[in-house]
Amino acid sequence: MTGTVDGQSSAPDSGRKYDPCVHVVLHQPEIPPNTGNIGRTCVAMGAKLWLIRPLGFDLSEKALRRAGLDYWPNLEWQVVDDWDEMLRHFSAPRLWLFTKTADRTYTDVQYQTGDLLVFGKETAGLPKELLERYADRRLRIPIRPQVRSLNLSCAVGVAAYEALRQIQHGGCE
Repeated sequence: MTGTVDGQSSAPDSGRKYDPCVHVVLHQPEIPPNTGNIGRTCVAMGAKLWLIRPLGFDLSEKALRRAGLDYWPNLEWQVVDDWDEMLRHFSAPRLWLFTKTADRTYTDVQYQTGDLLVFGKETAGLPKELLERYADRRLRIPIRPQVRSLNLSCAVGVAAYEALRQIQHGGCE
């Protein structure tokens, strides 16, 4: 599977393309190991990973190896400059924005093939403008008050596998 950075192939093509059941969108991720773990999760479940700039790390081969991302050749992924550029790749995207401030939990919705699961950067979450624009699409993962937040890679794993569970039950494999 190939990734693209500025329209250029950035990973060897294994020839095994797939149509992702869901898209995992990281808005300005900052920590390479989190993104690496999320990439591994996407490979495991057949999701496409979208990275929205600016990124808090380098995507060069050396940086990927250092972060342990040797499985990225098996990942469908793409880097875009901003939110609007990402949206232009979809005709009618169904978005779910994950934030600890949402009223609905991630299990309160019915996920569908092609849904976009959107997560913010580790230190600040999603921008206020996005949360306001998509107020009816905000979801949270319940956590006890003693914990400020889940690690980003854990949150993606929880949400993405719930989406996959629902979608596979409906026939997406």
